[in-house]
Amino acid sequence: MAPAPPATDDHVGPHPSFIEIAKPYIFEQRLQEYLSAIGMNETREDAVRLQGVAWIDNVRKSMQLPVRTFNTAVVYYHKFRLLHPDTEYNYVDAAAAALFTACKIEDTLKKSKEILCAASNLKLSPSEHLSPDDPIFETHSKSIIGLERLMLEGAGFDFRNRHPQKLVVKLARSCGFPRETIAKTAYNVCLDLYRTFAPLKQGTSTMAIACVELAARLHEADLSPLVGERGIKYKKWGTSRAEVMETLLDLLDLYTHHRASTTIGQLHPIETFINMRITLNQESTASDIPRFTEFSNTPKHSPIATNGFKVRNGIAPTSPVTPMTPGTTSPGQGPTSAIGIRGQNGTVRFMLDAARAREEKRTVENFYKVEQEEYEVEVPASPERRRPR
Repeated sequence: MAPAPPATDDHVGPHPSFIEIAKPYIFEQRLQEYLSAIGMNETREDAVRLQGVAWIDNVRKSMQLPVRTFNTAVVYYHKFRLLHPDTEYNYVDAAAAALFTACKIEDTLKKSKEILCAASNLKLSPSEHLSPDDPIFETHSKSIIGLERLMLEGAGFDFRNRHPQKLVVKLARSCGFPRETIAKTAYNVCLDLYRTFAPLKQGTSTMAIACVELAARLHEADLSPLVGERGIKYKKWGTSRAEVMETLLDLLDLYTHHRASTTIGQLHPIETFINMRITLNQESTASDIPRFTEFSNTPKHSPIATNGFKVRNGIAPTSPVTPMTPGTTSPGQGPTSAIGIRGQNGTVRFMLDAARAREEKRTVENFYKVEQEEYEVEVPASPERRRPR
């Protein structure tokens, strides 16, 4: 029997490429995995998150940008931070790059110099205001433009964004709540919601219902239009009480521990939020509602692997062959690309449809299977030759 030919790992033909699948929803368990992978502790994470969102909010108000640009910028900022350790970047650079990218996506175009100039003028008196053409912004502007690509990679080039503010106003009006009190409070609560990770976890209807309910509880209004038999039909809105409860508790965590960094938290005593949290915890216990939806105590690994690379949830950590936490960078060096070494070994493509990626993987695998065949060959025995003496 002839020996089988040795198997080789060399691919025949072009590289099958890597695929990144972007998903707009990232649950709490995945968020904790990403933060743990980059070595981010809870205290440091809270500080960087709140400072970055506050910077984006202040600059967008100074530039009179619409709220949809704020929503998109904050989501991109959150996703970028889940990929890159805080040792790789300054939160101001990341926030500026997120706002710069969001201005393009939401068609509210602003130059990077204009964003940096607006942020700088917030710290100066009107007589000392600078213009965007000042040479002082030249170097910083180039670094912001360089970070724009990393922002898009971190989000998986997914431009699908959620804007719950309009639904908050409509829901408050349909429930008959006063415009100047409950509706206004619900709108501000919705802005504070983006200081948490709730926009990454929940849909538009879930966020809107949670904001209106929290505003109604703050003003001690009648909750029957929202909760109870005559309340909102969650199935019709594509959500559930568990998801709304998780969003409410995320907001109360923010108002309890970081009141000074919010808009609504400073207007009410902390006892109000503590009592409200006790009430919601009692409801959760009575209805057997978990603190986080879609949460498992056993770690799960993504079952989808497309063209040789494990799918990430839009913002997953870098591949195993890429260092998870690169060393400290020099002041002029930006963060490492999330693509890492994969971009050098083959093409990295970004897709939105997971089903299409699975189908493509099955099709491509047929051309890269190493098949071996064993066969027997009969060789006639040659007559034994006599050695000369």
